Amino acid sequence: VQLQASGGGWVQVGASLRLSCTASGRRSLSTGWFRQPPGKEREYVAAINWSGGVTNYADSVKGRFIISRDNVKNTVYLDLNNLKPEDTAVYYCAADQSRPLRWSAADMYAYWGQGTQVTVSS
Repeated sequence: VQLQASGGGWVQVGASLRLSCTASGRRSLSTGWFRQPPGKEREYVAAINWSGGVTNYADSVKGRFIISRDNVKNTVYLDLNNLKPEDTAVYYCAADQSRPLRWSAADMYAYWGQGTQVTVSS
């Protein structure tokens, strides 16, 4: 399984971005997004189950970020809205064949993408 993350960029405060994570090699994966701010540890952002019927968010992004998926395209999206400087990070998508016992546990995901940089400037 390979994951390809894309869509990052440099934006100003309040702007929006859409990140994409496209999987190859397997379909219907539970997928999560994590991020690593500069100088900090990786943190959980959001996750979605294989069908799209279950989503989960970190409190820090709830109400601003939306995770969704298109299973025809085998792609998971993360819409980042009302971006803040503290959202600046490398964003990684991760996936697993099973639903993680805890969405926020990075070690529950077997497959990881390469990361895409999001920079929010004030």
